[in-house]
Amino acid sequence: MNKKVFLFGFYLLISTALFAQRDRVENLPTFDENKIHFGFYLGFNKNDFKLNLKNSNIENADITVTPTSGFNVGLIADLRLHKNLNLRIEPGLVSNTKTIHFNHLITEQDKTREVGSTYLRFPLLFQFSTDRYRNIRTYLIGGASYDYNISSNQSNQDDNSAGQFRMNSHNFMYEVGIGIDIYLYYFKFSPSIRGVFAINNELKYDDDINSQWTSPINYMGTRGIFLNFAFH
Repeated sequence: MNKKVFLFGFYLLISTALFAQRDRVENLPTFDENKIHFGFYLGFNKNDFKLNLKNSNIENADITVTPTSGFNVGLIADLRLHKNLNLRIEPGLVSNTKTIHFNHLITEQDKTREVGSTYLRFPLLFQFSTDRYRNIRTYLIGGASYDYNISSNQSNQDDNSAGQFRMNSHNFMYEVGIGIDIYLYYFKFSPSIRGVFAINNELKYDDDINSQWTSPINYMGTRGIFLNFAFH
């Protein structure tokens, strides 16, 4: 994951909180008394794959990934369980493209694969919040999600020998993060930064068990940073 992205997101959260503290009038004083509320979010992601290689028949196997930026968009349904604890569902769409380099191969056609990943995500999250101070409160958020990869290519009969890189459609991930609730005059604005990590192996192996592309890979799973901006 890119440290610069994390530092930028953390700096943004702190700067926004300090700016919000300038307003001494308490906005939306009864907002947190609602049992259920809804919203939406927009954001960006910086994703790559975590790779674990294994001993295989491919000598000097060398595989690397170039991460790229993408976007996030989705809805929010929030249930208040306690004044400092909320249960949240955030169904949404996440998209990005990554480049996998098989450096042990020779030809450009064989050594590079562009992997587009578009996930329909269904996270179930718990949000632990501090008490409100003026127009802000900070929170920790974490949970797990089911992620359906629309662009997985799983059902394709062709594999890397025909130039087709395949992944599994059904995946599970966990995420943890921090954020700030900022109570504005008309709505609540909640920027957050999160780490997202795959639980299962997302790679669909080639039909040839000695494939020069997939046989050296023991595990391949998404890992990334999400920077979300939520509006309630």
